[in-house]
Formats: sequence, structure tokens, C-alpha cells
Amino acid sequence: GSLLQPESLLDAAAKRVAGSWAFERVEGRFQRIPEPVQRRIVYWSFPRSERQICMYSSFQPGRAAAATSPATAVA
Repeated sequence: GSLLQPESLLDAAAKRVAGSWAFERVEGRFQRIPEPVQRRIVYWSFPRSERQICMYSSFQPGRAAAATSPATAVA
């Protein structure tokens, strides 16, 4: 069988930061964050499950059709 690769230190740290702080707070608090570190923090900041995506976004099932209906376009 194949061996599993351990999580990189960068990913482990970025995941921990993303789980604790909003990215805006990270940007505001620290002056110089290397680009690869920023990308990994942003990556781990996004929700992973469909339930979390719906909960944290403005998209909710059924609302997209209502927003594009002719009745709402007139208002």
C-alpha cells in the first residue's frame, strides 16, 4: 500500500490560524505575511461542507430562483 504523507507544518499552522481568527484580523495584526502563507490561511478559512457553505453565505436553496423572477426585477 501507499504511505500517507503527513500534513505540512505550513498547512497545520494555517489551518489552526484559520480556525481561530478571521483573515482580516490576521492581515491587520501582522505587518508582513508571506504570500504562500496568506494563500494557505485563506484556503483553510473557507467552509468545507455544503451545510457550512449555505450557513455562512447569502445563498440558500430556493432563493436564487426567487431573486431572478420577473416580480422581483420590477421592484
